[in-house]
Amino acid sequence: MNTSHVKEEKVQLKTGYTTGSSATAASKAALLSIINQKKIEKIDILLPKRSYIQIPIHSCKFEIDGANCSVIKNGGDDPDVTHGAEIIVELSFTEKINEIEIDGGEGVGIVTKPGLGLEINKPAINPVPKKMIIENLREIGKEILLEKGIKLVISVPKGKELGPKTDNPRLGIINGISILGTSGIVIPFSTAAYAASIRQNVDVAIAMGNDTVVLTTGGRSEDFAKKIIELPEHCFVQIGDFSGYAIQQCSRKDINKAYVVGFIGKLAKMAAGVKQTHVKGSKVDMSFLSELAQRCNANENVIQDIKKANTARHVSEIIQKNKIEGFFDLICSETYKHMRKHSEEKVVIDVILFDFEGNILSRKSEQ
Repeated sequence: MNTSHVKEEKVQLKTGYTTGSSATAASKAALLSIINQKKIEKIDILLPKRSYIQIPIHSCKFEIDGANCSVIKNGGDDPDVTHGAEIIVELSFTEKINEIEIDGGEGVGIVTKPGLGLEINKPAINPVPKKMIIENLREIGKEILLEKGIKLVISVPKGKELGPKTDNPRLGIINGISILGTSGIVIPFSTAAYAASIRQNVDVAIAMGNDTVVLTTGGRSEDFAKKIIELPEHCFVQIGDFSGYAIQQCSRKDINKAYVVGFIGKLAKMAAGVKQTHVKGSKVDMSFLSELAQRCNANENVIQDIKKANTARHVSEIIQKNKIEGFFDLICSETYKHMRKHSEEKVVIDVILFDFEGNILSRKSEQ
């Protein structure tokens, strides 16, 4: 038996469940409480990958012909802004035999832009959660559906205030959050979720008729970029650590031009050819930065200082203090070279390196 595997299991981060799974659990509990005429405290739901997950029910009120149940969304060890939000489902019956209708109530966002695979002016409830809800209700409601239809209204009381804290405004989803999920469970620090948000953002930009995007490493670099690049909100894509993935998506989806914008830390990693720049996954390579300084004719003391530097920011301070010319230009041109390569030479690249006050330290674009 592999004991190291067992040890690893113990420290694994807790998974949570998506807003889609929360809505599914509340829907299933609502129907079951009507069928059994008793309060449901926890429920097993079937996930898209055919396994079950048990979810606690927060509140459950029922009558003969309707119910109202809710679940508190739990992001596990990957809490996002919807972690702790109450997802409420109100279930009623209709005369449309064997039909299950799903609508959005208060706090569920409305779609206003194309590119998301959702109907415009309709609630932002993704196809996977819809399918999951329908499948779970059909599993327990076969007999009821022979005589009537079911209508569900999903609402999130805090949704309106949470919406602006998500990517929704940029994607054109207004007045609330989305009911999301592809697997039904939230994997901690989920690379899949981040990758999906990058893809969605690029899809919206294209659907809105734009072929230029601004890839920024985070909120601050995005704010600085907006001051110098005049493009609509949906063209700005926060790529976090996924520079290689983001530029590959741009080349696949026929984006013509991508600005790559960031500070020294992330750009130093991109310049070294690192496609996934997460802090834990890849340290800034000080020997690489010392080589760049050497190419700029820095003296031996400066090179040694860089090798011992604590962070990339520390390196930029050493460079500026010693007035090393051309160092930041090299960071940009190396980043440019790698990003062009990752895009299979298809995307026009414009690299902008900001200092922490928002001044441009260097910029490299097509000659």
